[in-house]
Amino acid sequence: MKQKNESGNRERKLSRRGFVKSSFLGSFAAAALPSLMHSGKAASDSGIFADISPFELEEITIAELVNGMASGNYTSRSILEKYLARIEDIDRHGPALRSVIELNPDARSIADALDRERKEKGVRGPLHGIPVLIKDNIDTADRMATTAGSLALVGSKPPADSFLVQQLRRSGALILGKTNLSEWANIRSSRSTSGWSGRGGLTKNPYALDRNTSGSSSGSAASVSANLCAAAVGTETDGSIVSPSSINGIVGIKPTVGLISRTGVIPISHTQDTPGPMARTVRDAAILLGALAGFDEEDKATRDSRGKSFADYTPYLNPKGLEGSRIGVVRKYFGFHPGVDRVINDALNILRQQGATLIDPADIPTIGKFDEAELNVLLYELKADLNAYFARLGADAPVHTLKELIDYNERHAQSEMPYFGQELFLKAEAKGPLSSKEYIDALKQCRRLSRKEGIDATMKKFKLDALVAPTDSPAWLTDLVDSDHFLGGSSTMAAVAGYPSITVPAGFVFGLPVGISFFGRAWSEPILLKFAYAFEQASRARKRPEFLPTAEV
Repeated sequence: MKQKNESGNRERKLSRRGFVKSSFLGSFAAAALPSLMHSGKAASDSGIFADISPFELEEITIAELVNGMASGNYTSRSILEKYLARIEDIDRHGPALRSVIELNPDARSIADALDRERKEKGVRGPLHGIPVLIKDNIDTADRMATTAGSLALVGSKPPADSFLVQQLRRSGALILGKTNLSEWANIRSSRSTSGWSGRGGLTKNPYALDRNTSGSSSGSAASVSANLCAAAVGTETDGSIVSPSSINGIVGIKPTVGLISRTGVIPISHTQDTPGPMARTVRDAAILLGALAGFDEEDKATRDSRGKSFADYTPYLNPKGLEGSRIGVVRKYFGFHPGVDRVINDALNILRQQGATLIDPADIPTIGKFDEAELNVLLYELKADLNAYFARLGADAPVHTLKELIDYNERHAQSEMPYFGQELFLKAEAKGPLSSKEYIDALKQCRRLSRKEGIDATMKKFKLDALVAPTDSPAWLTDLVDSDHFLGGSSTMAAVAGYPSITVPAGFVFGLPVGISFFGRAWSEPILLKFAYAFEQASRARKRPEFLPTAEV
C-alpha cells in the first residue's frame, strides 16, 4: 500500500505500488539473488548483453500478427517459437529479466490446435493464436501452477480456470505462461521490494537492470516491454497495473471494478481488485480488454457491467479523439519530481495541440484524506477474501487460511522472508469479520471521499470528460536492504473509487520511462481509450528498452 511522506506525497506504501517448482523456474526458483550492484563495467564493457539476437517480432502489434497469420507468413506455432526463443535469450539468460515465472508446457500443442482450427473453421476473434502472458495470481486448471509468487502455494491445484482465463481461451488466445510478481500482489509487507517473490526471485527493469519494475504486476509489465509476448494480463488493487506499466514504458488499463471478473484470481480486496490488460500500444490493450470483459455469475461486481461493457473497444480509438474534450489537470499529483513535471507538462501541450481544453488546475479536494481508511478496508478484506480463496481450493490445498500462511512463512523464513517480513499479514489476521463497525465505517469513508466528494464532484464542478496526472516516478534503484523508493503517483483515487484509469507512455527522465494517466467516472473506458489513443498517436513516446546495466545519468 501507499503512505504519504512528510511533504504530503502519500503515494508510498499503503498500496505498495499495487497490492496489490516449474519447468521454467530452473535455476532461479528460491535461490539466492545475484548481486544488484552494477558497476557499469561488468555489463557494458564486457559486452555481456551485446549478443542479444535481433528479434523479428520486436514491437509487433496484435493486428500485425493477425495479418501475418492470415497471409500465411506466420502460424500460431511459429509465433510461439519466436517468443520462446526470445524468453530463453533475455529472460533466462543475457539480462536475465526473470519476468516469466513459468512457461505453459502445453503451449506448442495448443498452438498447433489453434492453427488447425484456423484452417478448418476460421478464427474465433482478434486474439486467435496470439501468445499472451498472465500474472501468477490467476488460476489455470492446467499443468501450470498458481502461486502468487509464494512457495507456500507450490503444488496448489485450482478447481477450474479463472473466469478471465476462460474468456481468453474462448477468444482463441494462446496462454504462453505466467509472469512473476511482487509476492502476494505486494500486500505482505510495508517494506517489500517490488518485483520480488520467493518463487520467482527478482524481476529486473529492461530499461536499466539495476532499477525496479514496480509492482505488483512486475513481470507482466517487464515481459511486455521487453517483447516477450504480444500482451499480458495484470491485476491491480491500487497501482499494480498502472505503476509498473508507467515504469516499464507500456500501456496499462485499470478498468472499472466489475468490468472483468475476479473469480479465480488470488484476492486482496473485493472492493478494489481488478485484472486488466497491459500492452505496448493502446489498440492492443483495447483488443485485450474486449476479450477479458464479461458478466460472471460468480462475481457479483460484474452485474453492474451489463450494458456497460463491450466485446470490442477498438471502435472508440480515434486519432482525433481529443478534439473538443475538457480535461482536468490534477496538479496535486505533481511536484514529487521535476523531471516528471517536465515530461507531463510537455504532454499537456500535446493535449492542447490536439484540441483539448485543459482546466488547470482541477484538483480533487479529498486527495490524501482516506489513506488510513483504505488500509483498514484492505486488511479486513484481505483476511476474508484470502480465506475464501483457500476454501475454494479444497482440503488438499497446501494452506487453508491466512493464519496457516503466516505460520508457513515463519517456518520457511530463509526462503520466504530473507529481505522483508509479513507485518501486513499479521495486521490483517488480527482484524475481525466484515460486519465490524471499523470496517463498515472505513469502507463508507473511502467510497464517499473517492467517489461522490472526489472524482465525481471534481468532474461535475469543472464539466470534465476526464482527469489527467503523472502516473508515477521514474524507476528507482532496486534496494533489497531498505525497500522501495518511489516518490509519488496518482493511482489511489481511481483505485479506491473502483473507477477506470489508463496510463500511456509520455516521455523519459534519464532514459527511464514516465507515463501519463487518464482517469474518470465509472464505466468511462470508451472515453478514456479515445483520449489515450489520440495522445499516443500524437506523441509516439514509447521507445523499446535496451537492457542497459544502469540508467544513463
